[in-house]
Amino acid sequence: MSQYLDFEKPVAQIAQRVADYRAAGDEAGARHAEGAARRLLAETYARLSPWQKTQVARHPQRPHFSDIVKALVADFLPLAGDRAYGEDQAIIGGIGTLRGQNIPVMVIGHEKGSDTASRVKHNFGMGRPEGYRKAARLVELASRFNVPVVTLVDSAGAYPGVDGEARGQAEAIARATAAFLAAPVPIIAAITGEGMSGGAIGIAAADRVIMLEHAVYAVISPEGCASILWRTAEKGENRAADAAEAMKVTAADCKTLGVIDTIVPEPLGGAHRDPAAAIASLAMAIAAELQPLLGVSPAALIKARRAKYLAMGRSL
Repeated sequence: MSQYLDFEKPVAQIAQRVADYRAAGDEAGARHAEGAARRLLAETYARLSPWQKTQVARHPQRPHFSDIVKALVADFLPLAGDRAYGEDQAIIGGIGTLRGQNIPVMVIGHEKGSDTASRVKHNFGMGRPEGYRKAARLVELASRFNVPVVTLVDSAGAYPGVDGEARGQAEAIARATAAFLAAPVPIIAAITGEGMSGGAIGIAAADRVIMLEHAVYAVISPEGCASILWRTAEKGENRAADAAEAMKVTAADCKTLGVIDTIVPEPLGGAHRDPAAAIASLAMAIAAELQPLLGVSPAALIKARRAKYLAMGRSL
């Protein structure tokens, strides 16, 4: 059953009418109401604000890392640990074969979890230092065996706790970013939900960056930005909406700014309404972006990747 967001309440009311018609045996009325709900949903999603897109990107029923990997990769073998401190369940990694392509890939990504127990287990997708050190280790392993890397980015940010800072959170993210930038193999990063702060860029410094249509990508969350800029909760959520607008967090904004390369369409009403279709679109986009990179030499990959990131923001 779909969970409706606040701005979807009119759609939810029509959906309830559909259920009422069906309960009364009025199939013609139900079909008419379904058509009205679909039209209203299309109109609503055609004019989403950046803040509303942020809410869609955070929807608990969006497909997460484990859902995507099951459909994207055959024979996925998880690889755990950073070989320095321990295992981090917020950032998962492993090797397998890209379905339909027969290409071995190293897949690394954030896992938020799908219910209370799994969200606690995966720390809501907020990686600790050992997670980023594991990501760096797996990229270096992939480089050694000439295996392309695919990352799935979906995090509100790196874990901000005292224990994470004590173990070198910033240094771990910096080293992971450096490992991605220096890897002599093709790297595709996909922003599937939230791509926030260094917690995102730590595994997103790629040759090609793709982004689901209703995902968001920014240096900080809208709420975090609002608290820094205005230092007040006076206007509450409206301030976060103001920040989301100013930060240009949407896929369209990121594409215009040159931060990402490709926008992947989502099913009507967002990926949470049809996860299988969303994952299929994502898989096609990853394969399309990866294929042209497979024949590029390691030196050319590194040179182009470096130029890509050095050029960002210089023409603004």
